[in-house]
Amino acid sequence: MKVLVLLGLAALACLASSQCNCKTMKWATCDGTPCSCFLLTGTDNFKQSLNCQKLIPKCFLMQAEMNRARKGEDTRTIGGKPVESAFVDNDGIYDPVCERDGKFKAKQCNNTEECWCVNSAGVRRTDKGDKNTINCTELVETYWIRLELTHAKVNAKVEESSLKTAINEAIKTRYNFKVDLVKEIQYDPDAGLIVVDVKKEKSDRMTDLATMAYYMEKDVKILPLFEDQEKFAPKVGSQTLNMTNIKIYYVDEKPPTFTMKNLSGGIIAVIVVVVLAVVIGLLALFFIGRRQKRKYSKTQQREMEPM
Repeated sequence: MKVLVLLGLAALACLASSQCNCKTMKWATCDGTPCSCFLLTGTDNFKQSLNCQKLIPKCFLMQAEMNRARKGEDTRTIGGKPVESAFVDNDGIYDPVCERDGKFKAKQCNNTEECWCVNSAGVRRTDKGDKNTINCTELVETYWIRLELTHAKVNAKVEESSLKTAINEAIKTRYNFKVDLVKEIQYDPDAGLIVVDVKKEKSDRMTDLATMAYYMEKDVKILPLFEDQEKFAPKVGSQTLNMTNIKIYYVDEKPPTFTMKNLSGGIIAVIVVVVLAVVIGLLALFFIGRRQKRKYSKTQQREMEPM
């Protein structure tokens, strides 16, 4: 009888252990009774405690991703590290410094002597500068995010009204996100393009738009961060929309402060060509003017000779 009791307790322990997981973070390590989960972050493998009932803050996610990359562990794709691309996030992933609640520190340096200021989404919004001179007085809030989603070819026409309902339901269900913040959804059926505007009040410091967008970006472009490896794929009628790409545009409460040195090579080349054209034009006018003046003076001298 005693043996049966011990076996029963062992079975219950195994069952409890198997249920101890983190649905919102596949890289989490979970154990104990009650169940607790953590992520390894930073160069010192700090155990960051997680609340797996919610989406994990983006800052912690980026820290964990960098930690895994340093150890050669899988982070995004099976084949390697693809290049991140977004409207203003041209720097790719870095190892951020986070506040205790998961928010980004306004000043980021990525363990170097070169630093920059970020918004609440962790995206660089200033030029990079010397660690001792750059000053980031506040964490500027991102209050508006535009998601541009592209879906694969479908067999039948997608009704826009049904699409909006499907997008809202998918966002609410998968990311536990307030759908009343989804202000507008536009659809271009020829391009398979869905534009989703997500906005909050400028005074709102509780709602985190960036984390939801980060989870969606991984769902679409790379590999899901959830324990289940399902994709963000809204269902419209009998059709499932398989997303093939996503772009994220960030709008902050205050505009970014980039200078000329952040312009792309193409734009700089155009500016140089225009400036050179103006200079050449002015020089041409100058020499033409001198030539006409000399010709006029010489003609005047010949007319005076008979007199």
